[in-house]
Amino acid sequence: MKLKIKKDVLLESLNKVSKAISTKNLIPILSGIKFELSSNGLTLTASDNDITIQAFMPKDDNMTIEKEGSIIIQGKYILDIVRKLPDEYINIEVIDELKIIIYTDNSEFNLNGINKNEYPNITLEESKKVVSINNKVFRNIINQTSFATSSDESRPVLTGINFKIVGDVLECNATDSYRLAKKVIKLNKPVEENYNFVVPSKNLIEFNKILDDGDENLELHIFNNKILFKYNNLLFQSRLINGNYPNTDNLWPTDSILTINANLEELYNVIDRASILTSDKEKNVVTFEIAKDTLLVKSSSVEVGRVEEKMKIEKDNDEEMKISFSAKYMMEALRSFTGSTAILIFFGEIKPIIVREKDDDTLSQLVLPIRTY
Repeated sequence: MKLKIKKDVLLESLNKVSKAISTKNLIPILSGIKFELSSNGLTLTASDNDITIQAFMPKDDNMTIEKEGSIIIQGKYILDIVRKLPDEYINIEVIDELKIIIYTDNSEFNLNGINKNEYPNITLEESKKVVSINNKVFRNIINQTSFATSSDESRPVLTGINFKIVGDVLECNATDSYRLAKKVIKLNKPVEENYNFVVPSKNLIEFNKILDDGDENLELHIFNNKILFKYNNLLFQSRLINGNYPNTDNLWPTDSILTINANLEELYNVIDRASILTSDKEKNVVTFEIAKDTLLVKSSSVEVGRVEEKMKIEKDNDEEMKISFSAKYMMEALRSFTGSTAILIFFGEIKPIIVREKDDDTLSQLVLPIRTY
């Protein structure tokens, strides 16, 4: 194997696939990145058995291929070497099958490689039934729901995002049983069969980090125990979480007693300031007192003190309300919206609060209240 490649092109792909390398992996060879050079270009593959990432760089003016071949290179070292070399182009050559020379005009690194035959047989197969979704829309879905997933591994299914696809409607739900995020979008065309699956949230967050801001479509290839995402020259495969996701439809309360409209940024900042003096940093409870056209946000700590903040709101009736909740959960819910006006719907002092955004009915957040008496 022998090639000359532009540093920035190689580094971009290395940064992407290296997200799949685990330092704690029990299989040492999975700390390596598989280089496969063909007449068409260079393919990089990395996996930790939970996720697999593959990036393909087609042969073009940025690459000169002299000899095809394959080798496994230790991920940490190749990434550091390429990142720190100052040259515009880098040469990579494999000699005696397992010796790798990485060199430029002024630098030379000699590394021990690993035989390609020792690498696990990882199949990145594509499905005949493809679900297509806009890249920007998909990134928004992850940003607006992933924070609500659980980190408690005792209920694995809640550590993922639930995708339900029926016809041309995609619904995504995330909950840790204290709050719930729901995003519903319309696909460009209906799917041939219905889907209901759960993808680990941490894997989707990693995938989101390596996606660009492009407006192209992303392909979903869905199987019984895994899902493959295809975007341009990038493949990202993740396992699915086994188990039945809870039916979240019946968690949304009905028959509201009060709805308020508030400036989203101001509301977020008021809650943020009020939470400074909360005594329990996990729950960081704040209280809403709603009267006339004013919202009073309060919190207190016996050890530290108390705080009160007022802000103007719009109400749909004269109902007054007092309700307490986690400032952290409410702030994360508000942060998922991009508009200027937040809508908060109340159903009672001990019933969940629904948070939405004015002029956008695709995203709903639900936050449970906390009893303070």
